[in-house]
Amino acid sequence: MGFVIKELADFTLLHFELEEPLKPSDLKDIEIPKIDTRKGVILSGRGPIWLHCFLAHKFHHTPFVAIYDPRLGAVVVQSHTALEEGEVLDIVVEEVLE
Repeated sequence: MGFVIKELADFTLLHFELEEPLKPSDLKDIEIPKIDTRKGVILSGRGPIWLHCFLAHKFHHTPFVAIYDPRLGAVVVQSHTALEEGEVLDIVVEEVLE
């Protein structure tokens, strides 16, 4: 599993790519990247829902956590800021990763 990290002004984009299928038992071996925890984090990547939940939990101490959905944008799922859960941030991950 590889991560690409893009630090932007208001948040950090954490994009992951799986080189091979992941098993639930692999979660214990994932090295969580260090990011600036003073900003929110947007999680992006194709993987099982339990991987997204695992990563969201690992970053619960950041100002907010959003999950990228290419059809919508980044959906806020946890927040300790003025952002509300369910709010959608207008972002296109492919453009940020260029």
